[in-house]
Amino acid sequence: MKKQTIVLAGFALLFGACQPENQTVAYLTVEGKTMGTYYKVTYQDSLERDFSHAVDSLLIAINHEISTYEPNSTVSKFNQADSSFSLGLNFKDYSNCVANPATCGQVKNCHFFKNLLVARVVNQRTSQAFDPTIMPLVNYWGFGYTPHKPVEKTDSLKVDSLLQYVGFQKVTQSDSSGFVLLRKTQPGVQLDFGGTGQGYGIDAVAVFLELKGIKNYLVDIGGESRARGKNPKGDWWTIGINTPKSEAEITDFTRIIKLENMSVSTSGNYRNFYEVAGVKYSHFIDPRTGYPKRSNLLSASVFGVDCLEPDALATGFMVLGLDEAYELASHLEGIEAMFIYSDENGDLQVKSTAGVAKMLVE
Repeated sequence: MKKQTIVLAGFALLFGACQPENQTVAYLTVEGKTMGTYYKVTYQDSLERDFSHAVDSLLIAINHEISTYEPNSTVSKFNQADSSFSLGLNFKDYSNCVANPATCGQVKNCHFFKNLLVARVVNQRTSQAFDPTIMPLVNYWGFGYTPHKPVEKTDSLKVDSLLQYVGFQKVTQSDSSGFVLLRKTQPGVQLDFGGTGQGYGIDAVAVFLELKGIKNYLVDIGGESRARGKNPKGDWWTIGINTPKSEAEITDFTRIIKLENMSVSTSGNYRNFYEVAGVKYSHFIDPRTGYPKRSNLLSASVFGVDCLEPDALATGFMVLGLDEAYELASHLEGIEAMFIYSDENGDLQVKSTAGVAKMLVE
């Protein structure tokens, strides 16, 4: 389901002389469902073009490659494979796709491969805290594509047995006559692009808009956003950082952030979790231990020019915990981060890297 609305914003354009004060330029909004959540795209277009079908089709195509909830998606086929899996992706075509993102939809499994490559980079940067091979454990703990069922009693032997399938080094790639061939060390190895999918989808939609000449836009998928240019009021786009409490309203914000041609991705453990015998189990599974991460870090918001890497880093930061995540974020070029945590008294506190201060809206 999708719909389109039009907002008219009044402003003056200067081309050597002032235009009439009542001149309006259309801002359009396209909305729909994707990746188990919503998407909302707001953009300025003097031609008032309706991109709803194109955006919807693009996100459907991406899901068909990276969604574990689609049994015939590329990632599902990889997960079902025994040892080797050919992407049918020519290295030359992929190189062209990287150079010209507009062609990615024309190259078989390019969406899948881009998610894989960025995931591998973030896996290394986070000392393996972010790891898409976590899929078997995500399913075990009741947060994956299998029926969602809380673990009533932890089976440490089962967790240990699943850890043998976890580790990005268990997925390798090689050149098979010019095509990408992926190999698993064993059949049970599976991938989960839940930590990159939304960020990738946002960037893909943004690239589409820019190729259409759109300069002012906000792309939002499930609360993650990429902004360029100005909003209908002529100001920088702003977004709210949710208060990380399960009882908080979706419009209850801890901070308001100004996005000056930036992107943001927020991960938190305050909505997707369950409790058993008073113990809280979050959906952030530590690939190094096999267990849901327990820490005082409640949410991590990561800012960057594009959205894909911040999406993956936000997940990795939640696994690392406050101190390690802050230390890493402080040293990553082009990245800023805001961490909301619970202190010893249970009160919410905020810790941010140096560049966040100038983004805050007072």
